[in-house]
Amino acid sequence: MDCIELSQIRCYGYTGFLAEEQVLGQWFEVDLSLWLDLQGASQSDAIEDTLDYRQAIAQVKDIIKTEKFALVERLAGAIADSLLTLEKVQQVRVRLSKPAAPIRDFGGRITIEITRPRPQDS
Repeated sequence: MDCIELSQIRCYGYTGFLAEEQVLGQWFEVDLSLWLDLQGASQSDAIEDTLDYRQAIAQVKDIIKTEKFALVERLAGAIADSLLTLEKVQQVRVRLSKPAAPIRDFGGRITIEITRPRPQDS
């Protein structure tokens, strides 16, 4: 299966375990891997034969800006679920980073990685 990678999608959002994180907000960064069949687009050169990744970026930013969750794991899951509704996407990997987590004496970043296949129809 083919893959489109989208890196360093930055957006300000209000997810966090601490109450002040949901009020003051913070920056999040997202890297995506979207698996789909690109054979048609590689031959036709037509946008309708691929994923318009502007839509995927817009969905990620909308979720980060508008949703409030306690856990970044839940935010990453919501992003994955949303992207799997895109018609051509068969599998998604979401790497969601919190580059400035409010943890005393910690200057690193926290990253959650979730990989999900498209659910099989019942």
